[in-house]
Amino acid sequence: MHSNEPVTLTRDVEAAVVPVGTKVTLQKGETAYITQSLGSNYTVIVNGNMFLVDGQNADALGRDAAAKPARNGSAPRTKDELEKEVWSQLKTCYDPEIPVNIVDLGLIYDCQLAPIGSGDSYKADVKMTLTAPGCGMGPMLAQDVQVKLLNIEEIDEANVELVWDPPWNQGMMTEAAKLQLGLM
Repeated sequence: MHSNEPVTLTRDVEAAVVPVGTKVTLQKGETAYITQSLGSNYTVIVNGNMFLVDGQNADALGRDAAAKPARNGSAPRTKDELEKEVWSQLKTCYDPEIPVNIVDLGLIYDCQLAPIGSGDSYKADVKMTLTAPGCGMGPMLAQDVQVKLLNIEEIDEANVELVWDPPWNQGMMTEAAKLQLGLM
C-alpha cells in the first residue's frame, strides 16, 4: 500500500537505511511518511531518507504490530498443505522499494521442506536472490523470510541462502508483477 501519510514517531525505533541496510535509530517525535506498508514491514521517509521499519515496531508508527498467523484447526496438515502455507507466507515478504512480493518478483529460486525426526515438524531450505547483488537489504529480506517461515507452527528450522546464479532479471517476474509495475 502507498499512502505517503505523515505520522509522528511515538518512541525511538530501530530502522534500516534503504537500500544500504545500515541500522539507525529514528527519534521519537520525528515525522515519518509511510510510503509502503505491504507484508508486515513499513517503508518510511524521514528527513528525505528512506528507511525500513520492522512490523514488530509498528507501534512506533501508531500502527498495530504484525500478528502471528493463526492456524485453523488442530489436525496435522499434509506436506502439500504445508507447502501452500509456506508459499503463502513467502508472498507476504516485500522489497522495501518495490510494491510487489518477492515470489512474484522472481526472487525465490527454490524452497524445499524436509521432515525433522518423526515428520510432524519440518525444516525449510530457501534459495533466494536480490534484484541487485550489491543491495544492502539482502540480509534483512532473508531474515524476514526466515521469521515468516518460523512463524508457521510445523516449521522448526528455516535456512535462507542468498544466491547469485542465475542473476536476477525482469524476465523472472510473474506477469501480474510486470503489470503491477507497468512493464507490460
